[in-house]
Amino acid sequence: QVQLVESGGGLVQAGGSLRLSCAVSGITISGNTLRWFRQAPGKQREWVATITSSGSTGYGDSVKGRFTISRDNVKRMVYLQMNSLKPEDTGGYYCTVFWGLRDYWGQGTQVTVHS
Repeated sequence: QVQLVESGGGLVQAGGSLRLSCAVSGITISGNTLRWFRQAPGKQREWVATITSSGSTGYGDSVKGRFTISRDNVKRMVYLQMNSLKPEDTGGYYCTVFWGLRDYWGQGTQVTVHS
């Protein structure tokens, strides 16, 4: 059974940093692409970052230069380092992996950035 569990969210002042973690169980992640998405209240889900099995990364325009995605295949973890946070970064953050012909999602972790 594939499970993803996010953690590390919280309340932070604008300009601050948070590091989100996503623990994956049920599969090995070394051959998989992993992604972070976020969703603010009343808004559509937004892609944040991707990391491929080879370690290549990609970022949404709104977070480029501020966020960094990384992975630890041995620990089966994916991380999102978020720096220079802005109030518009507020929302639920979700990690996801595509495996076995479907996407698996975690329950999310809430990030709130106050000015």
